[in-house]
Amino acid sequence: MYAPPQLSTTWAMDFMGESLYSGGSYRLLNVLDEGKREALAIESDFSLPSTRVVVVLDALVAQHGAPQQLRRENGPEFIADAMRRWCDAHEITLAYIEPGKPNQDVCLERFNRSFREEVLDAWVFITLAEVRAVSEEWRIGYNTERSHESLGYVPPLTFLPRPTNATASNFKLCA
Repeated sequence: MYAPPQLSTTWAMDFMGESLYSGGSYRLLNVLDEGKREALAIESDFSLPSTRVVVVLDALVAQHGAPQQLRRENGPEFIADAMRRWCDAHEITLAYIEPGKPNQDVCLERFNRSFREEVLDAWVFITLAEVRAVSEEWRIGYNTERSHESLGYVPPLTFLPRPTNATASNFKLCA
């Protein structure tokens, strides 16, 4: 199945957890534009509460325009009042993944697996700054160099280039 030629229709979000070499644990928030498999953000920190998720989403909306819906699991950060108020304010529909049904979010699950295998399992991180630097470098490569079968074997930013401002990205492109 090929991805629809539309940007910001549905964004998928999920958390991952990992530990530094010292043993301190950290979390990662991954945000993916399902329409073109573009990794919009990989945010990492020791704590990522709902208020921080909203800050990340605000930055993404300012850069890319708002999606029509957000797909995510029922984690506490995603069902918090701050998250619901933010979605209401931006007229974004919330789409929940049923518990135990990762097949309802197959694009993000595939992304998470690749990220885990190629970054989290491949590197030993001493500091959060290292996690952030390697994650961002990998995210850029994922968007500009990695071909995707569902996109006709081209990278996300080749498949459908994203406009450079939020106003332009709200315009739906046709194939």
